[in-house]
Amino acid sequence: MSDSPLTDTVAALQPRARTELAELVAFKSVADPAQFPKSECEAAAEWVAGALRADGFQDVALLDTPDGTQSVYGFLPGPAGAPTVLLYAHYDVQPPLDEAAWVSPPFELTERDGRWYGRGAADCKGGLIMHLTALRALKEHGGVPVNVKVIVEGSEEQGTGGLERYAEAHPELLVADAIVIGDAGNFRVGLPTVTATLRGMTLVRVQVDTLEGNLHSGQFGGAAPDALAALIRILDSLRAEDGSTTVNGLSSDASWTGLAYPEEDFRKDAKVLDGVELIGSGSVADRIWARPAVTVLGIDCPPVVGATPSVQAGARALVSLRVPPGTDAAAATELLAAHMENAAPWGARVAVEQVGQGQPFRADTGSPAYASMASALREAYDGEEMQTAGMGGSIPLCNTLAGLYPDAEILLIGLSEPEAQIHAVNESVSPQELERLSLAEALFLRGFAERS
Repeated sequence: MSDSPLTDTVAALQPRARTELAELVAFKSVADPAQFPKSECEAAAEWVAGALRADGFQDVALLDTPDGTQSVYGFLPGPAGAPTVLLYAHYDVQPPLDEAAWVSPPFELTERDGRWYGRGAADCKGGLIMHLTALRALKEHGGVPVNVKVIVEGSEEQGTGGLERYAEAHPELLVADAIVIGDAGNFRVGLPTVTATLRGMTLVRVQVDTLEGNLHSGQFGGAAPDALAALIRILDSLRAEDGSTTVNGLSSDASWTGLAYPEEDFRKDAKVLDGVELIGSGSVADRIWARPAVTVLGIDCPPVVGATPSVQAGARALVSLRVPPGTDAAAATELLAAHMENAAPWGARVAVEQVGQGQPFRADTGSPAYASMASALREAYDGEEMQTAGMGGSIPLCNTLAGLYPDAEILLIGLSEPEAQIHAVNESVSPQELERLSLAEALFLRGFAERS
């Protein structure tokens, strides 16, 4: 990193950053009361609000959003006439999945092999700590040179759109000249990267019914239509032989023209088993950043343990469809539903219910804010030039903010590089990345103020 007083201050703030991240990771803030008590999310929201108040933020508020969760807002005034920058993160997290597969407890920040492990350490509780560290460093060197708004979402991982709907109903709240979304990540540790595109997402639940009730497979099997078998055929129809997503009417041949993603690197990042092929066609970047991708997230059917010899009367699945920029998520939802209904064999009854949806996003990388970020990242990463990549995941709020504030410049950075293993067991964050990106954000805010 660069040798400057600001650099030294960010470094000196790292022990505090680790302590606070440990406190925040300890909350089991999965925004699904069916899995964890709602009180865990409420406590995390209160922690965030307290941290903002302690750092001098005004108008700190817990916003009750339409999906039943809370987002946290705060405003830090800057010099008169200064531009306003909105900083975003989310405190809700993915469930830990198989807790027994974690080397250390998922809700206990643990240092191991130079990384800090814990659910949400990178996605995205670490993003909030990054924002706070950058602002604290600036305060020690002349003050924060811009007006700062912070919004910390409480249900981003659920895709239920609470903050999106709240922002649409209160458009004056989050208006800003630039927006920094701290929920992305570098393409590789040590390689400064901004995310230029996000795939949108639609999430649907498909129910298949064929019988009034389960039947003995010996007495009726062979003629009675099996709902689970019908569901399997429907789901299989969503992929071509090579694994490419094939939803009738949905284009799947776009190409990515930015940063390349070598196949051997992807295999290593994804931990693909030896001898197992990648799916799809085109370059890896085409497949994960520029084209749709369907994933079966779960199936309700009898587990192997305790299963009986029965023909299943009903079965259902949760299906995700990632939608590339240039495709409307609502239109993609309709195509997905129609495809599954038409693919049903044997006249099986199919009902498709939309669970969540978010539009794709494409940033304007030629804006002045990106020039400021490029300069900041170059300094924070010892001369490494900023790279531009896509991200296969979704941040539905991005498109909402772009629609509400068309003149705002939106940048995506963050701590979710491949080694972080977000959404998987043993999620972790690189403390070096946290330090460098905190410095980069501080430098960006200073540079953006000067350019404005």
